[in-house]
Amino acid sequence: MLIGARLIREGVDGVRAGKIVEVEAYIGVDDGASHARFGRTKRNARMFGPPGNAYVYLVYGMYHCLNVVTDSEDRPAALLVRSVQPLEGADLMRRARTELVELRSGRDIARTARARQRVIALPDAALASGPGLVCAAFSIDRHDDGVDLCDPASPLRLEAAPRGEAPPDLAWGPRIGIGYAVEPWRSRPWRVWAVGNGSVSGKAASR
Repeated sequence: MLIGARLIREGVDGVRAGKIVEVEAYIGVDDGASHARFGRTKRNARMFGPPGNAYVYLVYGMYHCLNVVTDSEDRPAALLVRSVQPLEGADLMRRARTELVELRSGRDIARTARARQRVIALPDAALASGPGLVCAAFSIDRHDDGVDLCDPASPLRLEAAPRGEAPPDLAWGPRIGIGYAVEPWRSRPWRVWAVGNGSVSGKAASR
């Protein structure tokens, strides 16, 4: 189970670590919401294995999303990491997000200042609450596509929850942002989150 696992990013500036608290599953070529529904392409090739690797893609031309491949080679399945609860390096996550909004704001000084202030004012729990924000906070982009997240020597990796840590209560519901998918795929309860965790995206945290 990926919920409760740690996402780690090590760099010259320090360590960023957080607890994964929300994921979505995308399974097989028949899944009408999955990138794999079109078969293997240059964009989704990583989704076809091996398991434990990162599948990173760009949406809307500006937001990266991190997926963990979950099935054997040639069986496309992955878990989208939707939300992470910061545990260590929240200041580095905030800095990464600030640098990104400054880059996107371009030369509009007023817009840049407003965006910077919004990030500065965020509580730590909100820094990686949403799939695009996970990648922004952990500086994940297409360069990380294919990284072995199970390699303990990788600067971007997954680690199991500490021994003895109680697993969270879980809830299930439909995936988000897949209005293009036909039923039954649109309603499949393949989104999972930790109940009551303040870093879960949207309104699901209270359920």
